[in-house]
Amino acid sequence: MKIETGKGSISLAVLLAIWSVSAIASLPGLAVSPILGDLNKVFPKVTDLEIQMLTSLPSLLIIPFVLLSGKLSEGRDSLKLLTTGLLIFFLSGVACLFIRSIVGLIVVSCILGIGAGMVIPLSTGLVVAYFTGDYRVRQLGYSSSINNLTLVLATALTGYLADVDWHLPFLVYTLPGVSLLLSLFLRRQPSDPEPTQSLQLRYKRIDSRKLAGLMLFYFFITYAVLAVVYYASFLIDDYRIRSSFSGVLISLFFLSIMLPGLFIDRIIRRLKFRVNLVSLALVALGLLCMGLFHTKALLVVGALLAGFGYGVMQPVVYDKAATIAPPRSATFALSCVMAMNYLAVMLCPFLTDLFRTPFHTHGDRFPFLFNAVLALILTAVTWWRRGSFTLGLDEIYYKS
Repeated sequence: MKIETGKGSISLAVLLAIWSVSAIASLPGLAVSPILGDLNKVFPKVTDLEIQMLTSLPSLLIIPFVLLSGKLSEGRDSLKLLTTGLLIFFLSGVACLFIRSIVGLIVVSCILGIGAGMVIPLSTGLVVAYFTGDYRVRQLGYSSSINNLTLVLATALTGYLADVDWHLPFLVYTLPGVSLLLSLFLRRQPSDPEPTQSLQLRYKRIDSRKLAGLMLFYFFITYAVLAVVYYASFLIDDYRIRSSFSGVLISLFFLSIMLPGLFIDRIIRRLKFRVNLVSLALVALGLLCMGLFHTKALLVVGALLAGFGYGVMQPVVYDKAATIAPPRSATFALSCVMAMNYLAVMLCPFLTDLFRTPFHTHGDRFPFLFNAVLALILTAVTWWRRGSFTLGLDEIYYKS
């Protein structure tokens, strides 16, 4: 079976290898989350700081290694980088299954973060390398969908495994082993060069101004929707709803991020230059629903709207980042944009607390209402600047 790429065709095995790398990009941090509450029992003498280090340090290390991997891909064989990152990721995951001390877990988790950081930019870099034009947009949508679907399924699996034994959630960190095996097919069939009409070939180097705009935009939209992930449980408690409902809400949020990726090319053709405008309006409306209404139905609607809006913008941002760089620099441009995701994840709680101060409030609805107002302001700016590269979508882009 041959898959059309816009440059030629690839085998199904190569496509599965690309998809498998997309699937593992969001795994770091998953194994730890279901067992955080049990670690004090497993390690009675550990401090809260040590537990926090187990989750924060790997995320902190991911950011520089995402950027380093992207930069190294410019002058080196990206498949060697991918293999090295997958190997570090896989071996660290195996080691986590046997470690018995909190210090050992912290150290190995940091090494795992290094491997993951090397792999993450290549999860989209491979799509950019093998596909072009409309085929690339579609595949970036699929990549985003696979990434978020894996996030939902792996979270559910690790929660179940944690009930059996606290070591078992680390099994999800062995999934890079599958990608490692499938990467052999990538070496057998390298990507074809960009066709002469490709937008990328207009650039001799990365357009730093456009890249900076995309990075800021991606940071903001990620920060805005993270209110659902970080504060849904507090909101549910404030609304006197059963605490387990927050897990349902977050799962639906990630599923709604996944959905647009399955038909992102059709969404772009329908909305054209209004893609970001409509998507930002959906994010704002979703956050308002969650901050204003107390019923389960409207909370679900809010999470779905916010997730869907973000799910439309994410692959579009990735594709734009690829089109403003020559082929050899595309992965580095993507790594700069993707690093904003992890930066937003790290800074979200601190920024939210910072914004609370002028309003003298600690209410659980504040993150949703405040971020909704920010999203509405950016929606208005997007309407005013709908012809800009970052906020709009020109005719050449959606007809390419």
